[in-house]
Order: sequence, then structure tokens, then C-alpha cells
Amino acid sequence: MKVLQLIDSLEPGGAERVAVEYANLLSKHIAGSYLCTTRAEGALLTTMQPEVKYLFLKRTRTLDYGAFKRLYAYVLNEKIDCIHAHGSSYFLATLIKMRRPSVVVIWHNHLGASTALAGIKLKVLRYCSSYFDVIINVNKELVYWANTKLKCKKVVYLPNFVNFEQQYKGKLPEVSGEKGKRIVCLANLKNPKGHHFLMESFLILQREVPEATLHLIGRDFKDVYSDKIKRFITNNDLHTNVFIYGLLSVPESIVEQCDIGVLASSSEGLPMALLEYGKAKLAVVVTNVGYCPEVVQDYGTFVSYGDTDAMSKALQVYCVNAKKAKQDSVRFKKHIEENFSESQVINSIIDLYKDTIE
Repeated sequence: MKVLQLIDSLEPGGAERVAVEYANLLSKHIAGSYLCTTRAEGALLTTMQPEVKYLFLKRTRTLDYGAFKRLYAYVLNEKIDCIHAHGSSYFLATLIKMRRPSVVVIWHNHLGASTALAGIKLKVLRYCSSYFDVIINVNKELVYWANTKLKCKKVVYLPNFVNFEQQYKGKLPEVSGEKGKRIVCLANLKNPKGHHFLMESFLILQREVPEATLHLIGRDFKDVYSDKIKRFITNNDLHTNVFIYGLLSVPESIVEQCDIGVLASSSEGLPMALLEYGKAKLAVVVTNVGYCPEVVQDYGTFVSYGDTDAMSKALQVYCVNAKKAKQDSVRFKKHIEENFSESQVINSIIDLYKDTIE
């Protein structure tokens, strides 16, 4: 069995990490594991295992005939059985399916924001979905949405996973802040990640716990969204408490030195960051969106999006109560390892591939 993971970019992000993790994990279990990025390479390229066969298409536009020809030839030459398309890469996978119907196409929907799709974007996805053999969704709300809005006949739920076998072994950089009060947010600086809500909550927290620090890891698009965050830091004199790292190829080097993991999003699927927090043994505070409450359960704290008082109080509890923070972080790590690790997912995805191909 030969499976190609298809993704538009290898810049660190949730869907991108999942695509690379699948390619790496499957390289140990199937005849051929492949990864193709269509538009851009990125930092995640360095995390790919040498056993994974790799293709970069250099696609420059939606209807790029040259990129399509290169991918089609590659699928034929390598005798690919299945294209596992992540996120917006489904369009190119659909074109391959139209030309070669025997290739299985699986679309992996990672985004909770998909349920808000409308207009031409929804029409294109709906049309393409009639060519999908399976749609994988990262939460059950997306399963319902796909069943009601799209045309694919087989829609399944499969949670994201984090690889506990892969441990960061490099030199740890110096991280500012007092131990026990370091808060990290692993999310690109863009909507719907809720950084402005988080910053306002952190400012309230500062009045009660001035030693607390906030560490923001994620791509900075240097746009209006990030400019607003930086102005907020300047206007409220938070330069010694809030740190923006930008995009890191190995965010674990910072995450593992923090104590509290936070997500302030207004919508989510099943965020990889939340699983990374569990692996790093962090206490967690997240908004009750997407599949976050089902993942966190009573192992952490979740609050309503926009409720700055609730967010600041939840963070404060973990900053001042080291015993509770440690207890919850240990329980959360065990929960993630038992339910969202690579060992829990590998058999399910291989069985899905086999059943669909056969």
C-alpha cells in the first residue's frame, strides 16, 4: 500500500503538522509513505523522516496545469494507491481523481471554521466532495456538517494525535519569566486564534500576578492583526512580560519550559497545540469551542470566548496554586497519551486506507 499526504505548505500549523506526522508514522508500517507540498516548503521539512519520499510541486495558482501534470505523473510512476489531502489541497486531489478514478482520495478536514463556509468556497468544496472516497473529521460537529452539506458517502471521525516517541533533544534556549508562571500560546497570529482576547485577559492577570509571563509562538503575518497585538504590548508596558517568538521549527524547545498552555480561539477543530500541551505536561486553559471541551474534560479548565474575567481567573489559579497546576498537568498528560497518541491512531488509519482501497 502506497499513500501520499498532500498539503499546501510546510510552514508550522495544525494541519501541516498532522500531514508530516502521518507521513513519518506510516513510513514504518506501509510499503510506501509519501508527502507532497503544493505551494510552499517550510520549517516542518526538517522534521520529515528520511524514509518518507518527498515532492515539492511549486504550484503558483489554483489552476496550475504544470503542477497538476507533475503530480499526476508522480502518482502514476510511484503507483500511489491513495491521496490523503489535508485542508485546501483537496482541489488538486480532485483533479487527479477525475483523471485517474482508481486512486483513492481522502479529505482530512481540520478546521472548525469550515462550518461557516458559504458562497463559492462551499460550492467548490461541495462539488469536489462527490469525488472523495472518505472525509476524515477531527471532531463530531464536523462529521455532522459534512454529512449534511457535502456529497461524500463515507464520513468518519478520527482524532488528531501527538507523537510521544519523538522527544526534543536539542539545547534548550533561555526562556524569560518565573518558573510556575510561564504561560504559552501555540497559535499563528491570525483569526480565529483570539490573541486580542488573550492579551486583554493577561493584562487583568498582571494586576494580580505581576510575575506572570506570556509566550506567543506562531507565524507573524506582520499585518493589522499582529500590529494590534504589538501596540497593545507597547501601550500597556508589557515588553518584559509578553514575548513574541514568531514561527519556530521546533516549538517544543519553548513549550516544554512553560507551565500553562492556553488557547483563546473563537473556533477550532481539534487543535494540535492542545495535544502538544499534554505531551509537554502543561496545565491547560482553553476556550470551549470545537472539540476542546471533549479533550480537556476535567483535566484542565475551559472558558467562554470573550470572557476576559473568566480567562484571567483561570490562568491566575494555575499561577498561584502550584499543587493544582502540577496535579492537573500530570493527569492531562496521561489522558492525552492514553487517548491521543500515535499508538491509538495508527491502526485506525491503516484499516481505513485498506478498507477504502479494497
